[in-house]
Amino acid sequence: MICRIALLVIAASALTQCSWIHAGAASTEKAQAAATGARLQQSDGGQLVLRAIEAHGGLEAWYRAATSAYSWEYSNAGMDFRFKSYLVADNRTRQIYHELLEFGTPANPQPASGRFAWDGEQAWISPAALEQPNARFWAGTGYYFESIPFILADPGLHYETLPDEELDGVAHHMVRVSYDEGVGDSPGDLYTLYVHPQTGRVSAIRYTVSFGRTKAEAMAQQVRETLLHYEEYVTVDGLTVPTHFRGFHFVDGAPADFKNEAWASDISFSETFDPAKLVMPADGRVQPMGW
Repeated sequence: MICRIALLVIAASALTQCSWIHAGAASTEKAQAAATGARLQQSDGGQLVLRAIEAHGGLEAWYRAATSAYSWEYSNAGMDFRFKSYLVADNRTRQIYHELLEFGTPANPQPASGRFAWDGEQAWISPAALEQPNARFWAGTGYYFESIPFILADPGLHYETLPDEELDGVAHHMVRVSYDEGVGDSPGDLYTLYVHPQTGRVSAIRYTVSFGRTKAEAMAQQVRETLLHYEEYVTVDGLTVPTHFRGFHFVDGAPADFKNEAWASDISFSETFDPAKLVMPADGRVQPMGW
């Protein structure tokens, strides 16, 4: 009986300690969300991004999600390129590792074996003989698309409201997001969000790619945009995210030819992150900046 009582006391103490830890984490997430929300409220564009974030689950739910994990499949007919990987990202550090599942052409993807990652300082791919996908570019690109609008609450971003634009017969609220010089590998990127006037959700984005160039170099060149539709939303762990993306070249203010397509599946925001998978294997190689 004494042992049983002792065990009950220990169990109660452990539960109390866990409750304290949970309460502390919730308090931290709430404070972080409040601080970020206050920063976004400082501009009309930031307010529109915040509205979209709230429509997709809110900042507190995003900060509760320690990781993002899903299968990401991307196809580009013009590049004759298609791959699928399973990625796990640390939402705090933005370190990401992938297991390559398929690689090939849009019409003929084949089973593949390999790994690639961004460890916070460099990107690598294994085995070294794999020339594609470009690990420096693709380690974070799918994660970034899937994490919009949440990831657009990061520091170092600028928000500009634009006139409403019609998409699928509905006039959408518009906000353009740009970056400070030195933020990430592509500070010249621009993201323009189509925010649905009723739901507040992101219906589509327009994006540019400045990978491998400085912001000044990117701004000096003609802007080439892609219109990417966000479709087939699901809610997982309190976050509402797309599972299907369709991209079109955007020319002279209007969508043009079909460009690319992507899918996200097996989505989780609670998978354990394994830091050991950030370590480059002996048969790997570092992927330098550039194509």
